[in-house]
Amino acid sequence: MRVEFTREADSMAETAEVAIDRTQVKKAVQALQAFLKTKSTGDSLFLDDTQQISLLFTLWKIPPKAQTIRIPLPHGQRSDTEEVCLFTRDEPNMTSDQTIRFYKKLLAEKGVKNITEVIPYKVLRTEYKPHEAKRRLLSNFDMFLSDDRVRRLLPSHLGKHFYQRKREPLCVNMLSKNLARDISRVIQGSYLKVTNKGSCCMARIAHAGMTADEVTENVEAAFQTVSTKLRTKGPVIKLVHIKTQMSVALPLYTSNLNHLTALDEDQKATEAAKQEAAAKKLARKNKKTEDVKKSEGTGEEIPQLVPMGTPSKKPKLEKTPKKKQLEKAPTTAGGKKGKKTQNKMNKKGGKGESKGKRRVPKLK
Repeated sequence: MRVEFTREADSMAETAEVAIDRTQVKKAVQALQAFLKTKSTGDSLFLDDTQQISLLFTLWKIPPKAQTIRIPLPHGQRSDTEEVCLFTRDEPNMTSDQTIRFYKKLLAEKGVKNITEVIPYKVLRTEYKPHEAKRRLLSNFDMFLSDDRVRRLLPSHLGKHFYQRKREPLCVNMLSKNLARDISRVIQGSYLKVTNKGSCCMARIAHAGMTADEVTENVEAAFQTVSTKLRTKGPVIKLVHIKTQMSVALPLYTSNLNHLTALDEDQKATEAAKQEAAAKKLARKNKKTEDVKKSEGTGEEIPQLVPMGTPSKKPKLEKTPKKKQLEKAPTTAGGKKGKKTQNKMNKKGGKGESKGKRRVPKLK
């Protein structure tokens, strides 16, 4: 019971430390809105709604793995003038035009009004194949959605510019019963991309046309979501700032310096663990050397590997050359000539006899 109580107390202490001050947030938002009004030109009567307001998070440590956090917001952070494109799959037994009309009709029946353009997968693969066409597509729309059934096929056809600018399409389940609610949550919500290449990340949470209270509520919701979903141990968030594309970053939250002691303790614990592992490894090595020395002192012979003997080749029998054989059995030249002459005479004699027999007439 005591352990559970201490764990609950620790978790409540962490949440209390991570809590953000609402009055400080509202002051920063009002100062930012005043700055935007001063920067607006005299010709424009209204404030530009396309100005994005973002939160800049600075972490204590670089995360070990990349992570994407979806942030649901109580107030929509996109204006009605922004254009959204939807990538859909190719419906069977339908042409591209028929597929576009089918999905536009489906969106109208479900009550979705935020989608401005529908592009089937076949059209994306054929008409937007050139590099210039992909760039034009990226600049024509503010946000991209995709049917989750074709999401894995899009990266090879969209190109690297979508992912370099962090404008890759977000997934939507087109077979959902509450399609309008799901699409509005994705469009009006936000997401934070945490990389393992740095300690800073940014999320869009409002636009310049919103009131100070709406922006403040969005800031609080985003802060709580990010602080609970980050996959890191110990203290996570170091600083939080609010800013626009052209303004200075205004501070909203600063972590206590007590987190430095916790980080130092974690670092010391990791170093101690490394030292223990190195000491154990050295002890094993020393033990092996001691065993070898003991075996040498007692006189025990250490078995050594002996190479296996290769099979010996059979000795070759010496063959006597032909000249030596002739020397051993000499023959006279006259004997050889006599044999040759006798053979020739026998051959000639045989031939003559055969010819003589043919010339003798037969007696009747």
